[in-house]
This record gives sequence, structure tokens and C-alpha cells, in this order.
Amino acid sequence: MPGRPKKPFRASAKLLAEGLPSPFPRTLAPNALKYLREVVDSGMTTDMMGRFEKAFAEALGVQYCIATPGCTPALHGLFLACDFAPGDEVIVSPITDYGTVQGLLAQDLIPVFPDTPPGNINFSAETIAPCLGPRTRAILCVHKTGIFCDMDPINALAAQHGLMVFEDCCQAVFGQYKARLAGTLGHAACFSFDPEKTMGSDTGGCMVTNDPELHERARYCAQNRAGTMRAGFGRVHTDVGYAYRMPQCTAAICLAQLEHVREWVAHRDKMARLTYRLLSEIPGVTPVPIPSYVDVFSCWMMGFNLAPGAFRCPPAEFAATLANAGISTASLAEYYLMPAALEVLRRKTEEGCFPYSVPPASRTYTYSAESCPNARDFLKTFIRWVTFCEKWQPEHCALAADIVRETANHYRA
Repeated sequence: MPGRPKKPFRASAKLLAEGLPSPFPRTLAPNALKYLREVVDSGMTTDMMGRFEKAFAEALGVQYCIATPGCTPALHGLFLACDFAPGDEVIVSPITDYGTVQGLLAQDLIPVFPDTPPGNINFSAETIAPCLGPRTRAILCVHKTGIFCDMDPINALAAQHGLMVFEDCCQAVFGQYKARLAGTLGHAACFSFDPEKTMGSDTGGCMVTNDPELHERARYCAQNRAGTMRAGFGRVHTDVGYAYRMPQCTAAICLAQLEHVREWVAHRDKMARLTYRLLSEIPGVTPVPIPSYVDVFSCWMMGFNLAPGAFRCPPAEFAATLANAGISTASLAEYYLMPAALEVLRRKTEEGCFPYSVPPASRTYTYSAESCPNARDFLKTFIRWVTFCEKWQPEHCALAADIVRETANHYRA
């Protein structure tokens, strides 16, 4: 009857018994076995990695793609290709994972972590600006939980200071910012195809760019071990190089997944927005805000914050109850706060180890939770889960919201 309010969703006994879908067993595209068979039947002579690189670059609308064993080596390859010196600084999102910064540490570059605005998971041009200095060379943006950093102001700030801009797109593959795809918003970007990710394979990653010199240098140092042939002698290595090449069987699965990822992302976008809308109706629960500039929300990790004082339990207990009630991977993730998690940096700065000694560093650095108080406070009440996938349907979104609602009502102060 028109005007009659809809009844609240109540999960059926069958749905409660089945629970929320998990990414595993992983959805594999129909051609995965066909492409794997090509690798086997060719006796490992087919160039499946090259085929994937070409297809991914075309799908993203960029000129170059370098396929790697994962996003961590892709990011390391990116910084191998940059003409940065030990002690140079790279601005990095403070809420991320170790893989984002491993390449910086390997190249003796110094990560600098701006704070986030209050209540936000990503940094902004406003929080980045005070952290820029004479040794700053680049800004590395992480689109955490599929929420884009606001890239236009960041790019404008970078242009003013002659800085490069890079994207860590591990959690935003084929998401769109103002009608532009993740990975096309800066000088270069890196992706992950680990099994739990949106375009999950058995592993894998890649770096993309439109810069021919950056591509050539990354290919040379990160995949070809910085080796060249010398007549009458053989191979010589002009730099420290690596063999970060995506395995052929991984490339076969990635190529198949690529053929269907856009439809999976479109479905995830709808289900994620529905889930967050339902969660936003629960007093004391604030899902990660989806800014208006996010046209397509591509995510594999979901999350929300608890209002301080709204519940008579610590966030860790709230998360554990959710996990027992059916959101199996619900937990806190305070270790995402890199200034606090990177104890190695705290030790190096305290001991004045290279490159944190002055010189080559231009100043003394401090790494702690207190250096990014907004990001610290955000993560203290942030509960995430990583079971979100393309298998979710509206009834699963409603079930997840019901579980959070009942937990919230149980603990409400």
C-alpha cells in the first residue's frame, strides 16, 4: 500500500545459517582455466605476462603496465625508477600497510606522514602542505578502503612544488574519481591482485604510468635486474636490479579476472553503498564517508567508527562480538597507523642511523602515534572487516546491518 513504511528486514533462518558470503572460495572468471591451460600446453613459452600487461594498460587507458609478483614489489620498482637520493622525502598516507612504504625504506628514502583531517581515513592537501620541505620529492596517496584521496587539490599542491604524485590503488581497482579511473590520477600507480582483493588472483600486482622514461627505468631496474649485454663479455649490471616479474600462471588468472572485474566492481559499488546507508541509520555507528567525488566505489574492506561514549564496551569488545555473531573478520586495525607501527623508523631516528642522520636528512624526525593524532583517534574506534566481495546481495547487506544493530543495542550506554 502506498505510504506504508517498509518492514525492517529480518534474516531468514536459512540466511542466518549460511551467514555472510566470504571471498573464498574465490570467484574465478570463466577463462581462467583456459588461459592456465595455454601456459601449460605451451611448455611455459607463451608470454602470458605480456598479454596481461597490454590488456590491463588498455583497460585503464594508460600507455605502460609492468606486471609484478605483488603491489609491494611494484611500489619498490617504482622507487627504483625515480631519480631520488638517500635522505630525500616522500609524503605518505599515515593510514596504510607496510607494503606501501617497504620500497621507500629499501631505497633509503624517508617517509613523512601528514595527519588526516578529523574523522577521515585519508590525508588531504591541507594536511600535506605543512609537511613539505626542501627534500620532498613526491606524494604517495593511498586510497584506503576504496575511498579516494581528493586528488585534484593534491595534484595542484604538487604542481606548485614540482613534486611527483603516485597512487597506491590496492583497495580501489577500477574505482572512479570524478569519472577518472584509479591509477590515472598521478604520474604512476601500483595495484594488488592478491586473492582477497577485488581483482583477486593467487597473488600479483603491477605498476602503470604514461611516462616513458619512468616506465623504461622501472622495467630495467625492477624486472631486468639492471642488466645489459656487453659484446664479447655478456651481461653486466649497472645498478642494483631485481627480477620482479609476474609468474605466467598468475598472469593467466589475472587476465581472466580482468575480463569481468568491471561488472564485479559495479556490483560492489551498489552493495557497499547500500551497506553503508543501512549502517548510517544505527545511532553511534558512522560508516566511512563516501565523498561525492567517488563516482564508483571499489572496495574489498568495509568499516565504520563508533561514537566515543555511545557504548558501554571498548571498541575491541564490540568488534569481537560482531565476529562471533557472523561478521567473521571484524576487528580493530590500529596497526595501520604507520608512524606507530614502524618501530624500525623510531629506532633508526633515535640512533641517528643513515639516512635519518643529519646529514643526509635535513632534520630530525619523530615517528609515533602522537605525530598523527587525528589518524590515531580514527583508528582507535574504527572496526573493519574484509569478507566483503562480489557475492554479496541486498539481503547480505541487511544481515550485516542487523548484526551491527543488535550488537549496538546490546552495548548501548
